Amino acid sequence: MQHFSQRRRGLIRLATAVTAVALATTTAGTAAADTPGAPRAAEPTARAAAKAGQPKPTPAAPHHFLSGILPSGQMYVYLPDGKGGLDTRSGAYVWPHLRYAVSIDPDQTGSQDGAYHVMDDGTLNLWRHGKLKKVATGWRPYDSVFSPGTLGGAKHPDLLGRDKQGVLWRFQTKANGTLAPRARIGSGWGQFTQIAGLGDLSGDRKPDIVARDKQGVLWLYKGTGDLRKPFTNRARIGGGWNQFNKLVATGDVDLDGRSDLLARDLKGGLWLYKGTGKAAAPFKAKVKVGTGFNQYRDLF
Repeated sequence: MQHFSQRRRGLIRLATAVTAVALATTTAGTAAADTPGAPRAAEPTARAAAKAGQPKPTPAAPHHFLSGILPSGQMYVYLPDGKGGLDTRSGAYVWPHLRYAVSIDPDQTGSQDGAYHVMDDGTLNLWRHGKLKKVATGWRPYDSVFSPGTLGGAKHPDLLGRDKQGVLWRFQTKANGTLAPRARIGSGWGQFTQIAGLGDLSGDRKPDIVARDKQGVLWLYKGTGDLRKPFTNRARIGGGWNQFNKLVATGDVDLDGRSDLLARDLKGGLWLYKGTGKAAAPFKAKVKVGTGFNQYRDLF
């Protein structure tokens, strides 16, 4: 239960509400992204996830929570419910100038402990321990930013950013949240409309990523552990992924010790692809875990 208590404390820090709201859910294991209700104090409610016997979070199968940003900048967060779905949402801070964000586990404990925020003006901020810290500027050229974990075994995770020319760059994060100078991973990543990844999808304990091309085919890029070439050649997962307008990796959603993938469809339905830990077929058949998620302008 210690890992859940750590995650709970982290969520409480994150969700000290500027505008907290009342929540509602539908059937057990299915979260509803309802419109705001009466104000109340933000509080995580993942009761079932606290029960004993579930795998502890690890960098290969981390436990991050799902965050959603409304057009107004109001943020909501969801914890796993311990039943394979998501628990009731909690209202958190309002970020009116937030372009997009990336959840982060700076100390590689397996539990989320902050987030990087890319702002409209290109400022990169680190949100951690209830404080906002400016760490960089000039991030407007990047149209996709995410953190799969540590690609070369460093003590702190890597931040990946794709620029508008389709070049993918790696930024090594430091203990204080600042970034080392960027290192080029490669070009040609502009062919993909979605890129996501957090933790290990192939069973080798190295972080992997997935990328969807314009034809709707999803590809797996296995991590190598070698910063000179952090990913292997891509392997086809399957077609039909254009039914989704957002792919989100939050690690181990169903708390079985394997990283998973979340996908939002065009009608706002949220689907869970449970990880198998096998590179040849990294995901099980999709399971619906939420509705109404099209109200969010971004999920992370």
